[in-house]
Amino acid sequence: MYRNVYAQTVEESPAAARHRERALLERAIRLLAVAKVKGVRSSESFEATANMRRIWTVFIEDLGSDGNALPEALRASLISIGLWILRELEAIDCGRSDNFDGVIEINQMIADGLS
Repeated sequence: MYRNVYAQTVEESPAAARHRERALLERAIRLLAVAKVKGVRSSESFEATANMRRIWTVFIEDLGSDGNALPEALRASLISIGLWILRELEAIDCGRSDNFDGVIEINQMIADGLS
């Protein structure tokens, strides 16, 4: 599902694509905020981390593709951030971390940058 939505996004104008990416991140951030309240082992936590993981997996794949028009240094930085997010989500799922705040904060900064 996310790949199809993302494929539509990249075919649109850059402004529309950024708007859609921001909307995806903001929804994922809201899910993480609920998960933080419900707790690491809640179904809401697993749903939120799975959702964010799908988004960042698609983002990283796109950022690594030759067709991505962003500057190489920015792409590399965003891939690094994405890999950190994926590691944090894994730690949350395994109960080794409850760093919802860190994941939310980074994603909010990226969403804000898409404005």
